[in-house]
Amino acid sequence: MKTQSIQPDPSVAAYVSNILVIENFDPYCDVALPLIANGYPSIITLNGENLYLYGQCVQPAEFYLRGRFMMIAYFFYPHTLKTLFGFDAKELTDIHIDLSLTQPARGMRLQEQLAETPSLPARLQLLDSYVKKLVEPIYTNRAVLFATDTIRRSNGLVPLKDLQNELHVTERTFQRLFESHVGIPPKLFSKICQFNAAFNQINNHQFSRLTAVAYQYGYADQSHLIRDFQKFTHTSPTDYLKQSAPYR
Repeated sequence: MKTQSIQPDPSVAAYVSNILVIENFDPYCDVALPLIANGYPSIITLNGENLYLYGQCVQPAEFYLRGRFMMIAYFFYPHTLKTLFGFDAKELTDIHIDLSLTQPARGMRLQEQLAETPSLPARLQLLDSYVKKLVEPIYTNRAVLFATDTIRRSNGLVPLKDLQNELHVTERTFQRLFESHVGIPPKLFSKICQFNAAFNQINNHQFSRLTAVAYQYGYADQSHLIRDFQKFTHTSPTDYLKQSAPYR
């Protein structure tokens, strides 16, 4: 199995955070790929035959795949879900929709073209073209962009009250902005960013003691980190590492 992380083309980099490609070349291999909360909505296509938009993921899930496959995942910045796709982001939390039935994917026959184009570079070029079509008519909500970017960069540790004051909005307005554009409340988004920063370090085995990871990412102690880990993965860090490979 081959996993690679690709930097997005500059033409879409303001909207696409990262591109993940996973390829399996063994026709007899069964693979379970985890889908774990990371704060980023995504487009996922499998062999060009499926094209789905995923909103914010809070509850963990898995893809069960068999045989040869190429999975491409475009991870979008959290403020772009409503801006690019036009959906109230809260409606897409923990669900996915078939993008091939929506415009402009249907108008450009995106799914058909992906299925007819087996090479990775050509598929990436098609997906980039699709994103650029989405970008053309949009207006970015600057308040949501500033808030989500600040929370992400702080790994979820910036005080939300400070952000509200800087944006000159009430707590209720701040929450409505997040639920409409991001899909989840700001407090939960902050918690996911905090967890995901710790998860990435654990997932890549870049630690010697779990307590040190907990303190590094603002948890009161190891037990609080384990509690969040179990909440977002339905397993403990130890059990997760025993049964999972670092796909991200």
